[in-house]
Amino acid sequence: MNQSKIVTDGALLIAVYIVMLLITMFVPLVSLVAPFVLPVPFIIFASRHDWKPSFLLLAVALILTVFFATIFTLPVTVLSGIGGIMIGSAIHRKLSPYETWARGTLGFVMGLLFAFAFTQFVFQVNLVTELNQMFDETADTTIGLMEQFNMADLAEEELEVIEQQMEMLTTLLPVMIAFLAIMMAFVSQWIGYKALNRLERKKLAFPPFRSFRLPISLVWIYFFTVIFMFFDLDQSGTLYMAVNNVQMLAGMLMALQGFSFIFYYAHLKNKSKALPIMSVILTLLFPVLLLYLVRLLGIIDIGFSLRDRLSEGKK
Repeated sequence: MNQSKIVTDGALLIAVYIVMLLITMFVPLVSLVAPFVLPVPFIIFASRHDWKPSFLLLAVALILTVFFATIFTLPVTVLSGIGGIMIGSAIHRKLSPYETWARGTLGFVMGLLFAFAFTQFVFQVNLVTELNQMFDETADTTIGLMEQFNMADLAEEELEVIEQQMEMLTTLLPVMIAFLAIMMAFVSQWIGYKALNRLERKKLAFPPFRSFRLPISLVWIYFFTVIFMFFDLDQSGTLYMAVNNVQMLAGMLMALQGFSFIFYYAHLKNKSKALPIMSVILTLLFPVLLLYLVRLLGIIDIGFSLRDRLSEGKK
């Protein structure tokens, strides 16, 4: 009976996935939300039957993808499948929403890495080379505009600054992949929760954002990367690239923790929800001025258990 249920669920959900994939191919606007919706059939299946039958489902999905779509959409199926299975398996094992999110992020990272490798070896397109070429074209365009506005004297100095910024963006490609995976995992998991709640009358949901807390070990990781950056590291070396990426990712997570504390503080003091929301908007509008303050707040919250102290003070 269980085997029959697996086959039935697999056939239905894989048909849903293929239809969704074909709609994505032929309706351009749908492709904007497709990366977040396509993993949902895999999330539902894995939440019911765990990871072993799910990877068999993924293998069948890959075959049908080539048959009904094209070989060029294989990375899409791999990305959706691995990310969705990691999230669904975590739901099946009744892990917490944040643990599920972390596993989903890992799955999407693996899927994105496969997509980049597939692009390079099958399409013979090197992403780093393409990015560098795009950055060079951007720099040339900027210099041309400056010359048109009689700013040629500043062109050389500006070009150096632009080149440094572009090189930094290239070295930060790993953290960009990680951040993209974090966002894809979060949105896909949220949609998966909604689908499972509707289909199976479950009560899956993320806890309030104000309860979001990162482990204290992340503070030490961040500080170690800051210390490393004081050394004269070779900017073209692997160590510099690794430290820079870890610092950037840890800094983003610290900022997320800072926003979480702002929401917690507003809730604790019975303030309007508009206040923390405005803090997020203002930080996005003025990141150079406010982002470091929010990150520092996150570090203090984790390192000194700031919200626990506030809770005890209120008692």
